Amino acid sequence: MVSAVSLHTWGNMIGSFCSYNPPPCLTVSRNPTRNPMRNYAGRLLMFTTTTTTTSTTEYHNNKLKPCCRSKLFSPVGKKMAIKTNGSIEGKFPEELLKVLQSLATEWGDVVDDMGALQVVPMKGAMTNEVFQVNWPTKNGDLNRKILIRIYGEGVQVFFDRDEEIRTFECMSMFGHGPRLLGRFGEGRVEEFIHARTLSASDLRDPEISVLVAAKMRKFHNLDVPGPRNVRLWSRMREWLREAKHVCSAKDAKKFHLDILGHEISMLEKELSHEYQEIGFCHNDLQYGNIMLDEETRSITFIDYEYGSYNPIAYDLANHFCEMAADYHSDTPHILDYSKYPGLEERYRFVHAYLTCEGDEPNEDEVEQLIQDAEKYTLANHLFWGLWGIISAYVNNIDFDYKEYARQRFQQYWLNKPKLLGSSGLSHDINNVNENGYVAGHKTWANEICCDI
Repeated sequence: MVSAVSLHTWGNMIGSFCSYNPPPCLTVSRNPTRNPMRNYAGRLLMFTTTTTTTSTTEYHNNKLKPCCRSKLFSPVGKKMAIKTNGSIEGKFPEELLKVLQSLATEWGDVVDDMGALQVVPMKGAMTNEVFQVNWPTKNGDLNRKILIRIYGEGVQVFFDRDEEIRTFECMSMFGHGPRLLGRFGEGRVEEFIHARTLSASDLRDPEISVLVAAKMRKFHNLDVPGPRNVRLWSRMREWLREAKHVCSAKDAKKFHLDILGHEISMLEKELSHEYQEIGFCHNDLQYGNIMLDEETRSITFIDYEYGSYNPIAYDLANHFCEMAADYHSDTPHILDYSKYPGLEERYRFVHAYLTCEGDEPNEDEVEQLIQDAEKYTLANHLFWGLWGIISAYVNNIDFDYKEYARQRFQQYWLNKPKLLGSSGLSHDINNVNENGYVAGHKTWANEICCDI
């Protein structure tokens, strides 16, 4: 027989709860009618207690086991570990329970029965583990929905978590994202917004693409506190140092990490121009970080871990590159560059971007931004290539990071000659030939088609 575990029982297990006060700039949502349609795995976990071992879901001796294979989290001391073998050993972290108890007290309309909570693992995340929690209300007709984000292992290599939280709070203040409902050591609790996550094919929809372009322009114009310095190049150098530190000698040689410092410096020199506009960029506008409210047709950007001031052309370049990805396919690490937007599609996006606030740019302005964005795809390939290498060593999420990195570097070396021409030649080192390939090896065009 299965019976639900109440909040009181949870309290006896983990000790006394304490209250949580959200940041002053945020308000806890009191709207129980949120009904987001974000893509997810479609697997529910019920938190229940049992006196037998025959049920598909059981809670026994503080051990919770799901009725299906899925990723969830488990505290090991103070450390959060991702479980990928289909079983969950452990329970909600104490800090998270405190946040949930505080929310229950603040709202007053949700049930106290922890057995009624449903946890839905969501697909597509490559940095964090993300879960939808459906929390029934006392009237029995509606559910409150919240999102629990568990920070991935080793992500502190890529960004400063405190800085990312400040950005998150700032976006909430500006009305550009979900509200922060609570924080705990291994993650945070967020408002679940009434919208659906875009799919890979949505990025190619002309109507949706125009909406994304307009939202991006408004996003870039936000006055986010902090120095307005370009972060791209320094971050890439930091990641290169980390990649050299964590990589095996074999991988360091295979990815030619020894010459990437030169490539970064060359790109910074070739792509930096005084006329370029600097704005606060998302830097990771893949389809999974863009949400659409079907009723109002409004766009919301989420997940600001990589947000920083950068040339706006770089953010456009990143978005165009992401059109080659489908992170919800059976092979989410495989990129299909036949889907990279053609000139007409890029023109339509850039024109919508520049005209969304009532301005009418001339053709030269549109063409210049298109050209700049195309060149910044080179920096974007190196950026995410380095991310992939490091992630392969520090992240436990089921994703072939090395293969992803291989494809990004392949695109860099294949496209560098045609995008930079003679200006991008590496004259000051001997092991790079005039085509931008590494001399003394098979060309990158062939070499990186091999398995890493």
